[in-house]
Amino acid sequence: MRVVFKTSYDHDIGMFRHRAQATWYVLLLTGVLALPLLLGSFLIGEMTNMLIWAIAGMGLMILVGQTGQASLGHAAFLAIGAYANVILQQRAGLPFLVSFPLAGLIAGAAGVLLAIPTTRLHGIYLAIATLAVSILVEDFIVIAEPLTGGVGGMFAADITIFGYAINRYINPDAFYWLTLAVTLLVVYFYRNLLRSPLGRAFAAVRDSEISAQAMGVNVPRTKALAFGLSTGITGLAGALMGHYSGVITHENFTVIISIQMLLMIVIGGLGTIHGAFFGAMVVVFLPQALSFLRDWVSGMTGGGSVAISGLETAVFAMILIAFILFEPMGIYGRWLKIRTYFELFPFYRKNMFRRQKSYLKTERMR
Repeated sequence: MRVVFKTSYDHDIGMFRHRAQATWYVLLLTGVLALPLLLGSFLIGEMTNMLIWAIAGMGLMILVGQTGQASLGHAAFLAIGAYANVILQQRAGLPFLVSFPLAGLIAGAAGVLLAIPTTRLHGIYLAIATLAVSILVEDFIVIAEPLTGGVGGMFAADITIFGYAINRYINPDAFYWLTLAVTLLVVYFYRNLLRSPLGRAFAAVRDSEISAQAMGVNVPRTKALAFGLSTGITGLAGALMGHYSGVITHENFTVIISIQMLLMIVIGGLGTIHGAFFGAMVVVFLPQALSFLRDWVSGMTGGGSVAISGLETAVFAMILIAFILFEPMGIYGRWLKIRTYFELFPFYRKNMFRRQKSYLKTERMR
C-alpha cells in the first residue's frame, strides 16, 4: 500500500503524484517508442490510428470533460484541420511544419467563432447548435468544389520534413513516431493546462457557472477559450487523419464521427487524459476484434465468413449502455476504483465513489 502525504501545495500541481508514478510513465514511453521494432506494419498502422483518435479525444475532452460543454459537431473541426492542412500545402506551397500548426490555428479560430454566439446555450441546446455546424460544414465541403474538391475530395501528399518524406504505407514507422511526437506534445500541453489558472476556471465553469461567475471567472471568455483550444487540438488530429487516410472527402467527417467521438470519451472516462486513450483503443481495436472473432467462429463452425451490417455500431452501443448503467466513470474510472481499493485496503469504503445525485442550488436558478 502506498500512502501519499502532502506537505505543500506543490504536491497538488506537480506533474506526477510521486516518483514511482513517474517511473511507470517513463517505462511506458520507452515501450511505445520501441513498438515499431516489435510489431508488424499492420499493427503499427493501427497504433498510429489509435494515437490520432486519442489526440481528437483529448481535444473534445477539454470542452466536454473539463468545461462541461456538450458538443456533437467536432467532426467539422476534424474536417477543417484536414482540408486546411492539405490546401495550405498544395495551393499555398507551405511545408508540413508550417501548414500543420496553421491548420490547428484555423480550426481553433473557427471554434472561437462558433463560441461567440453560443456562450449562453447549455446542454441539449448547445449540442444541437454544434450538430448543425457539423452538418453545415459537411455540406460546404461538397458545395465549395473549387476549394475542397467537392465529392471527389483531395489527395494528401506525403509529409516532407527537412527533405525526408514520410508516408503511411512506405515508411509506417516514421509516420508512427511523428504521430507519437504530436501526441506527447498534446499530452504535455493538456497536463499543464489542468494545472494552470485557466484549467481551474474550466473546472469551475463545468461545476457551476453561477458560482464561477461569483468567484470572478469571465464565463463567456472561458467558454470561448475552451472552444478554441478544443477545436485547435481536434484540427491537428484532423490534419494527421488526412495524411493517414491519404484521401479526404466529406464522407470522412460525417455526424456519425462526431457522435462516435463523444461516445469514445464517455467510455474512456470523462475529464481525464487517460480516458481519451482508453476510448481511442475501443474505437480502433473493437472492429479488429470483431473481425477476428467472426473469422474464428466461421472456422469453428466450418461456414464462410459472413459480414453483418451494423454489427460494430450495435456492439459499440451495447458497450456504451453497459458503462452508463454500471460504470459511469468509464474505463479509467474503473481502474481508479481498483487502484484505490488496493491502496487503501482494508480501509476502502464501498460508497467512496458514489455519484452526486442532487444539483447545486445555484444551478436550480437557471
